[in-house]
Amino acid sequence: MIEARHLRVLRAVAATGSFSAAGRELGCTQPAVSQQMKALESSVGTPLLIRTGRRMRMTQAGESLVRHAAGILAGLTAAEEEVAAIAGLRAGRVRLVSFPSGSSTLVPSALAALRAAHPGTRVSLEEAEPPGSVEMLREGDCDIALAFRYEGAAGAEEWDDLVVRPLLTDRLVGLVPQGHRLARKETVGIGELAGEPWIAGCPRCRGHLVQVCEGAGFTPRIDFATDDYPAVVGLVGAGLGVAVLPELAIESVRPKGVRTVRLEPVVRREIVALTLPDLAQVPTVAATLDRLAEAAAR
Repeated sequence: MIEARHLRVLRAVAATGSFSAAGRELGCTQPAVSQQMKALESSVGTPLLIRTGRRMRMTQAGESLVRHAAGILAGLTAAEEEVAAIAGLRAGRVRLVSFPSGSSTLVPSALAALRAAHPGTRVSLEEAEPPGSVEMLREGDCDIALAFRYEGAAGAEEWDDLVVRPLLTDRLVGLVPQGHRLARKETVGIGELAGEPWIAGCPRCRGHLVQVCEGAGFTPRIDFATDDYPAVVGLVGAGLGVAVLPELAIESVRPKGVRTVRLEPVVRREIVALTLPDLAQVPTVAATLDRLAEAAAR
């Protein structure tokens, strides 16, 4: 019989490449990791690791078991949490991953409301951009992923295996320095910015920016790239270029020295909360999704 604790150890060894590193990640000793791996290999009746010096390499059987481990552990977590709720325990855990502008706008009020309603619920927050955050969800490293995708972008089927909770539609706006020739205009065609130096954001946002600009007949000259929204605003405010940011990001930044302008054509992104089908049935996860939806509706 395969035990969940053995699967967790196997995943840690596969991720870190050694018993000692896996032990540090799991908070146990290297001999304990070795003992549990031997027990797992005994249970399945075949070697799962090839030991080469200080490093560990998965056998074909080990790779197969690691692939299945995330789904198995997610199902077990869902079962444990639901059983605890049915038994009347006022406790639970939610691991949330969010992109930065979601972390600073939607997440705080959602988690404050969740804590007020369910004070025994523990929530952890980690930041990651999609598609990395979505992969964390599939790998069992979080319970909810706050993510986004741009309207009209390819890959709409990439979330077909997940539960998708729509939250809001976020419009992108242009940022120009206060003294810029277009700063007094309410609406700016993106083609009017063709000759400007650009400050771009995360890799996914950067790729979408290039796609939109090329649709308008030019390729943007990207002088700076940063995931930090205050840094984007600071660079624009210093006159070093122009940028496009989601309105949600502007809410969390004091835009000193810049003007925001509406863009034509309109560019939007869809903000959603994602979870696995099994986890969507867990009361604490469902409650967190509800609070995120309430925060987005305000």
